[in-house]
Amino acid sequence: MILIYAILIIVVLSFVIIPFSNSRMKGITTMISVISVSILSSIPAIKAITGESIELFLSGTIVTSIIPVRIDGLSAWFILTINFTFITGIIYGMKYMQAYQNQKSNLSLHWISYILAHTSLISICVIQNSLVFLIAWEIMALSSFILVIFENYNGKVLKAGINFLIQSHVSILLITLGFIWVFYKTNSFDFNSIKDFSNSISIFGSLLLMIIFFIGFAIKAGFVPFHTWLPLAHPAAPAHISGVMSGVIIKIGIYGILRMLFIIQTDYLTIGYFILFISIVSGIYGVMLAILQHNLKKLLAYHSIENIGIIGIGIGFGSIGLGTGNNLLSVLGFSGALLHTLNHSLFKSLLFYGAGNIYQSTHTVNIEQLGGLGKKMYHTAFLFLIASLAICGLPPFNGFVSEFIIYSGIFSGIHNAVFLNLLFIVFSIFGLVLIGGLAMLCFTKAFGSIFLGSPRHIFHYEPHESSFIKLIPMYLIVVLIVSIGIFPGYFLKALSLPVSQLTGISGIAFNPLESTISTTISQVGYVSLLLIGIAGIIFLIRNRFTKLNHYKTSTTWGCGYTGETSKMQYTASSFIRNYRKLAEPLLDVHKFKKEVKGIFPDIAWHETHPKDKIEETLIKYPVRQLKHFLHLFSVLQSGKSQMYILYGAVFITLLIAVPQIYNLIITIIHFLNNM
Repeated sequence: MILIYAILIIVVLSFVIIPFSNSRMKGITTMISVISVSILSSIPAIKAITGESIELFLSGTIVTSIIPVRIDGLSAWFILTINFTFITGIIYGMKYMQAYQNQKSNLSLHWISYILAHTSLISICVIQNSLVFLIAWEIMALSSFILVIFENYNGKVLKAGINFLIQSHVSILLITLGFIWVFYKTNSFDFNSIKDFSNSISIFGSLLLMIIFFIGFAIKAGFVPFHTWLPLAHPAAPAHISGVMSGVIIKIGIYGILRMLFIIQTDYLTIGYFILFISIVSGIYGVMLAILQHNLKKLLAYHSIENIGIIGIGIGFGSIGLGTGNNLLSVLGFSGALLHTLNHSLFKSLLFYGAGNIYQSTHTVNIEQLGGLGKKMYHTAFLFLIASLAICGLPPFNGFVSEFIIYSGIFSGIHNAVFLNLLFIVFSIFGLVLIGGLAMLCFTKAFGSIFLGSPRHIFHYEPHESSFIKLIPMYLIVVLIVSIGIFPGYFLKALSLPVSQLTGISGIAFNPLESTISTTISQVGYVSLLLIGIAGIIFLIRNRFTKLNHYKTSTTWGCGYTGETSKMQYTASSFIRNYRKLAEPLLDVHKFKKEVKGIFPDIAWHETHPKDKIEETLIKYPVRQLKHFLHLFSVLQSGKSQMYILYGAVFITLLIAVPQIYNLIITIIHFLNNM
């Protein structure tokens, strides 16, 4: 209870100080607030993840009744993930936002919203009163909206923010619908009543309840086809907000899904198949569209959808394991999903911070205009490379560990699998392999086009490396990425309690499973460490034998004529041309070009603009139809005051006349009946 009051005092004091501080102090105040709240909330979280769950009851009000606050293993895992990402975000963002120091009012609102988003996310993880949970969720949605639209003077940014806000409220509407159903039947806001309610209704009813909650939380998480807000909001937001959004804000949707799976007693086999199918489609669709993007931040946004799909595959198999009684499958599925939740928050926030460095150095995130930045921004290039290798699931980094756990779970499910299970397993293996292969293609394109080769565009200012302060949180993330890759056993041990909660396996039954998994994962860590050692030795040998060599830099031999080398190298689009030609039947790619013709040809060009078919079908087409329908009534907006007075007079006349006409009709009907 003392910690709650301390957090409230810190947050309120920050709100008072920030509006009256200068630009630099606003950021420092926010950093102190975020770090203080993170430390205070991490204390009970660390206790909970080691086995000391916390439960207390706040008095609440007449409307909310008692407010249960519970910190268990699942809450603790997400709280710690949220805190680390918000700390790196504020350290990076404090320096990033110095470019906007003249916008003092915007900065005040921005930093206050940052604190609100952080506090509300932690609150969502611990509050188990459905009404107060919704209030915290609404605060999170509104504060995130304000963070996204920092550059509100830009029409595209504002449009993306409004899209995000509307879809956030569709999510809230569905979650509210689920809570209303439970409250109507149980007259209780406590999350425990959801469990009691699901036990008292039919399997179909509990399945329907779970699907309602899943879709509500899936919109926030970014599962296909509920993902359409995400590729618009991420590029619109400042870099540190994009990192935090992809790192933890969309993960609160994953928390909601896992919490409901833990509470609702339902047909886990059916819901597992449902989640698995959506997740595989999300993973493949996300990475397929990511490859085609020219905007770096949009590319990373689609990769968030892909990684949400990977997390969902773990959740799906965990649920199938519960439904079939396969303990190893359920443990590995949920373990992989939870670990990948942390892993994705690390390498994706690192990638967005790298994109922020590139943007502030070159003032563009158009991959086609970049090139050769590795020579000017070698720290950013190195960090971006580490994150790219991690997101592709390559050893010795963290992405490999969580994907290895999910793969292990899938292969454990093959034994004694019935035909339908086997079909989904084969489909899942194919999906994960395809996702991994396409991810490597995408980040080979992204890293190669941005950091290697020659510059493709002449910038007004020479690109340069970002400041040391912005690099500090990025190197902190790298330390954790490598640590998980080398010492995965420690992180898997921290997952014991959350996984035990989700699977319902504990005590003696859980220990042999945990021991088996830990042994295998530890061996993966040893191999990763060996790989790093071998790579280090090769690098030292290379340095030893090449440091005395003298190198001369010159232009590429061009058969007697040296052309413009920047034009002769692969562009990002040409690098993935073969893939694009194969994917065009499935995706919507618009091409614009002027071909080379004649003896003395004019300037030629070739452009591709990938479109999201699902966004076009579910969002843009209905909006266009609605606009067309509303346009039919535009004739009423004549601009003449006489007409508007006439509308008012007609409305008042109808208001008086309609009841009278209704009464007259009723009287006539009664009269005819009595004849």
